[in-house]
Amino acid sequence: MPISNEQVIAHGFLRGLYRDDYYPDRVVDRGREILLRLCERIETERPADLPALYVLTQAATDEFNDLQAEFEAADSEIETVAREEIAEDFGFVADAYGFADADVEELIATRDW
Repeated sequence: MPISNEQVIAHGFLRGLYRDDYYPDRVVDRGREILLRLCERIETERPADLPALYVLTQAATDEFNDLQAEFEAADSEIETVAREEIAEDFGFVADAYGFADADVEELIATRDW
C-alpha cells in the first residue's frame, strides 16, 4: 500500500545520517525502510489511541535494534547522533498521523541503542 500522508511523502527520513559518511547509505536505507513500513502500518491499521500507536512504533524500534549489527559490520554504530535522528523521525511520524501528544521515549521504549 503506498503511503498517502503528504507530510510523510515529503519528509526526508534520516537526513542527517545520509549527510554523514560515518553512516553507510545502504544501512541507513534499511532504517528509512523501517520508518516507511511503520507509516504504512499506521495507515493500514489506523491505531485509535496512543497505546495502539506505541505497539506499532515499538515493533519498528525492535527492527532498529536488529539493524545495529549491520551498522557495526560496516564500522559504524547507532550512537548519540543516530539515536537522536532516529528518535526525531519517530516523533515526526507520530505528529504526522495526529498523535502530537506521543511521548518520544515511549515510542522507542524497546530500544537497546
